[in-house]
Amino acid sequence: MPYKESRSLRKRSILFFSLIMLVKSYFAWYYLFEDGPTWTTWLKEIPFVLLLFCLIEWFATKHKVAIYLIVNLLITVLFFSLIVYHNHFGMIATSQVFGQVKQVGAVKKSIFAVVHPQYMLIFVDIIIISLIMLRRKKALAWKHSMSRPSNRKAVAILFCLSLTLCMMNIFPNKASMNENVKAEQMGILNYEAYALLREPAEEPMDPAQISQAGIDMTKGIQQKADPLLFGAAKGKNLIILQMESLQSFLINLSVDGTEITPNLNKLAGESYYFPRFFQQVGQGNTSDAEFTVNTSYYVPPDGPATDKYAPKDLPSLPKLLEAQGYDTATFHTNNVEFWNRGELYKALGFNQYYDKTYFGEEDAVFYGASDEVLYRKTSAELARMDQREQPFYAHVISMSSHNPFSIPESKYKMTLPERYEGTLVGDYIRAENYADYALGQFLDELKSSGVWDNSVVVLYGDHRGLPIFSLKEGDKVLLQEILEHEYNERDLINIPLIISATSVTTPALKEQLGGQVDILPTVANLLGVPLDYHIHFGQDLLNQTAYNLLPQRYYLPTGSFVNNEELFLSGSGFEDGQHYTLSGNGTDQLQSTEDEFTRALELLRMSDSYVNQLRDRPVEKTDVSE
Repeated sequence: MPYKESRSLRKRSILFFSLIMLVKSYFAWYYLFEDGPTWTTWLKEIPFVLLLFCLIEWFATKHKVAIYLIVNLLITVLFFSLIVYHNHFGMIATSQVFGQVKQVGAVKKSIFAVVHPQYMLIFVDIIIISLIMLRRKKALAWKHSMSRPSNRKAVAILFCLSLTLCMMNIFPNKASMNENVKAEQMGILNYEAYALLREPAEEPMDPAQISQAGIDMTKGIQQKADPLLFGAAKGKNLIILQMESLQSFLINLSVDGTEITPNLNKLAGESYYFPRFFQQVGQGNTSDAEFTVNTSYYVPPDGPATDKYAPKDLPSLPKLLEAQGYDTATFHTNNVEFWNRGELYKALGFNQYYDKTYFGEEDAVFYGASDEVLYRKTSAELARMDQREQPFYAHVISMSSHNPFSIPESKYKMTLPERYEGTLVGDYIRAENYADYALGQFLDELKSSGVWDNSVVVLYGDHRGLPIFSLKEGDKVLLQEILEHEYNERDLINIPLIISATSVTTPALKEQLGGQVDILPTVANLLGVPLDYHIHFGQDLLNQTAYNLLPQRYYLPTGSFVNNEELFLSGSGFEDGQHYTLSGNGTDQLQSTEDEFTRALELLRMSDSYVNQLRDRPVEKTDVSE
């Protein structure tokens, strides 16, 4: 660049910082979108940047360079956060996600595990400018040259042109269903502004129009007049085990002849085992699984259920069972305020909760006491509860196999082949092997105390363990070896479900399709609890075996669903969606229809409308406590 042009660029703040933002936009697109940046990237990102910079040129009479630097830093932090979040979840985060920043301290290990060193390159310019600013004379000269006033008329024209381009990027793409596609079509900054300022997409349905018959018709099922096994386990305790990050491919998996989950394998072989079972969580992850399993409602479109729905007086499994004479309790080794669980448990109506105050910090792994401590103290408490006349419902949440899966060496229960060492897949397998070891102790304790024979035991995974976008090439090779196909979204959301009840269940492989929303109606049937007055979006998996439709959110774009044959991922709509079979090589297009796409969206709308219009809990309601 000629000397005069170089000096001119350095003297024009708006040009200098726009060029920096262009480079960072291309950097962000490289990591956020499958096809990376294109020649249109600057048309989608720079107009929004220029809107901000024009405002600075208009109104910043003093400290103009400082304001440019602050805006540069804020956009840089935004891009960096989006890249890190996408690496872990595969989604473009919005203001709803950033509202959960209070959780960062508690999960910093998981966050650091997905921050790759190359992401830090986006801060290079800030480091260089900071070094310049430390040299006082050069800093003063640079700031003086960059503070030259701009032609206000030219700035006004540029502002109007930029605003027009932003609107042209946003409005034609509002209808896109896939959030990642929408961000790519609009541009990252336009999408973030749109997500922050948008109004609700549609008016909620009148709750009087939401009936169980209407839900069943939308799902494509019919209730049986005389359901099989209704009340077969009536009067038994109910123990639901929620296993952290447990994916289905681990069941019956051996690595070089070593079983990864021998206790789960044995339990699955002796019980009702559902291999075609899928997660349905959202931004709240583990806490969302707690919500969905205990209500049979779908997670909210934005934000965790613990924030969006906890103020509501939620119809729930604990309340249904309390009406049948059950005591109810939930067990989790973390602080009850993590993910606002204290409020969720009030909304669900648990009589008691047991958290870090009860379990202590003995033998801590990640965010609380180890699974061994969880199960030892829980089994002792369940044995005491079993001595009472009334049956109990206990929801037990494991946590030691939490991402990033780097359990202490003292917890290693297996030796991995050399090729697994130093990989995320290896760490995950080792952590789940330890979780299985601790689970085996718990099952033994339940059997020795007699609680097992008096109980229905339900076990499922809360959500995926291995995120697709965090995997390095070595991890992908290992998963290809394990799965005998490329790891994809179908494998990502496939979790196990196991149901065991002495004298009720028999060893059986259940091939019917199911999701977390189906657990409540399934256990209600076994326990003989009628759901005549409980609106639910799941179905009894022991009676509704022919067909299921599972809408997905958050981990997959809105409009995605699972049917009997495949996982469908929405695009801008249905026509440009992707299809993954539930068997075979996972990529042959089969039987997803636009009617199912429409019905899946309608089910989500019905659930959102119903839950949002439930009455709020009275503020004077007594807190649950230990």
